[in-house]
Amino acid sequence: MKTMALGLGLLFSASTLASTVAIIDSGTDMKHKDLAPKAWINTVEIADNNRDEDRNGYPDDVQGWNFAESNNKIIDYKYLGTLNEDIRKFFVLQEKMMRGTATAEEIQWARDILKDESFIKRISIYGNFMHGTHVAGIAAKKADDAKILTVKLIPTEVKLPGQDKINKKDSFPLKMFKKGLELLAKQQATMMEEIGYYVDGHKADIANGSFGTGYPQAMQITAMLYKTLFRKDPTPELNHELSLVFLNAAVKENARLVEVAPNTLFVFAAGNDGLNNDKFPTSPTNIKADNVLSVAATMGRLAIAPFSNYGKKMVDVAAPGVGILSAAPGDEYVKVSGTSQAAPFVANIAARVKDANPALSPIDIKKIIMGTVDYKGYLTDIVLTGGLVNTGRAVQAGILSNTRNIADAIATSREEVADVIVEGSLKSLPTMGDASLVLPLPSMFKF
Repeated sequence: MKTMALGLGLLFSASTLASTVAIIDSGTDMKHKDLAPKAWINTVEIADNNRDEDRNGYPDDVQGWNFAESNNKIIDYKYLGTLNEDIRKFFVLQEKMMRGTATAEEIQWARDILKDESFIKRISIYGNFMHGTHVAGIAAKKADDAKILTVKLIPTEVKLPGQDKINKKDSFPLKMFKKGLELLAKQQATMMEEIGYYVDGHKADIANGSFGTGYPQAMQITAMLYKTLFRKDPTPELNHELSLVFLNAAVKENARLVEVAPNTLFVFAAGNDGLNNDKFPTSPTNIKADNVLSVAATMGRLAIAPFSNYGKKMVDVAAPGVGILSAAPGDEYVKVSGTSQAAPFVANIAARVKDANPALSPIDIKKIIMGTVDYKGYLTDIVLTGGLVNTGRAVQAGILSNTRNIADAIATSREEVADVIVEGSLKSLPTMGDASLVLPLPSMFKF
């Protein structure tokens, strides 16, 4: 692991008047016209001299660091030409199909193109390439003082580690295989811990994590590894058991990410599998800590999104995550749906609350966001608060917290700021658990 000690000069590398939001993702196009003015700059580092002026182990980390490839290239521009009209059309149809406004012809087109392997490969690659920029655009919107720090975790094209190194023995015991899954989760968490130290070292106030591994992806990982080792498919019951072993280990090990950065509020996407995180863990969003918020996605403010993971115990709040227009690499804009979009909506609020009162701790900001939600009947048994975030009310509570305690600030803001007016209507209510139209969260693994 790289040295975690930071030079004293780093204390002055970013404005103390602005919150720092780390985007832990697949890379961010900080040249985008919406993001360039909000770039976090490490002024201690001298760009492109291959030296480490702040002595933190990451030379030339002027705008962040690429942990996926161990360099300071926070996005790979060779993928700029990946976006085409079919991908744009598919993203638009995702929203229309969820809202029940797509025509029969459009639905058929979507079904047909999902059978095209070349399209699936292209949209998967573009999804990773675009993802961090899209997330950053949401987190930065109207957060005028916030600065964006890029942390690249997800390679644009990823592979399952270790598959070619498995020692194939017919007599390999199942108990040892389970231990191997736990070790795989531990190996992944080593990088997560390093990222936690990096985020903490650069004094990030907020960190957005719209990535993760859910139950369906874990099922594919464990089935693939099991077949490689035992030369047969696991039974559904066994694979379910193995997946839970892997996911529970991943949640436990990945907690190191948030433990080593106690002064950062981590906002995680709940997942796009349409499953209950109370029963089917998703990592890292199932980490329970004072400095963690887990976010489900809604269709505007009208209903839970059909693809969104949920959980009365494991998911804290909900935020809009369907048809969200935001930045894409190359000064582009696309509409995308997912809990990946709901999480930075909340990270954005967190940054604005922090800017309203820089003295607030991560747990204070978390209490304010959770305490100022609009209560919704359709979220009563879906998320812990039973509510949808209210930006204006949360920011008002942040302002009030400068002169009163957190509980009073929340209570007063609830009196002063009304629920957000709900606009529009749905043609039909979405069916919970329908995750067929949205890609899973980007992950370090290829399935």
